Amino acid sequence: MQQKNATVAVVGAGDYIGSAIAERFAAEGYTVFAGRRNGDQLSPLKAKIEAAGGRCEARTLDARSEEAVTAFLTEADAHSPLEVCVFNVGANVNFSVTETTEARVPQGLGNGLLRGLPHRPRGGQADLARGAGSIFFTGATASMRGGKGYAAFPAPSSACAPWPQSMARELGPKNIHVAT
Repeated sequence: MQQKNATVAVVGAGDYIGSAIAERFAAEGYTVFAGRRNGDQLSPLKAKIEAAGGRCEARTLDARSEEAVTAFLTEADAHSPLEVCVFNVGANVNFSVTETTEARVPQGLGNGLLRGLPHRPRGGQADLARGAGSIFFTGATASMRGGKGYAAFPAPSSACAPWPQSMARELGPKNIHVAT
């Protein structure tokens, strides 16, 4: 593997989608900055990437905090140019239809929707400074179609969809790729 002078930041490097994304970019030679709520749970991912010859910086990251996300992305960009930002934070609110109340829906929205707010501007700023880059918003298919026990889960993805679309229209002409 040929190492690149480039960094990928994965906000929400969980056990499945986030880790798979991190592993793939590491295999392509990127330094991966992996962040998740409980950074101790990133040890297996970091070990796997490094055993394969990749580079991984694992961090505890509260994606609800604009300051924390900004510091995380700034650190990644200071390491080597931040070329890709991946926002993979999920709502993971497990309530059945009969348990989903008006009071519980904001919990799902807060977990999925609001956590993306600080990621959007900072990831775009690093890319804009260089005139190139990519920002990806990912998640489980259940966030789009729902599923048993996840009645409140699709709300953040449905509400979030216009934001990346707006970012793509605004940043696309500036050579910044934004996708969901």
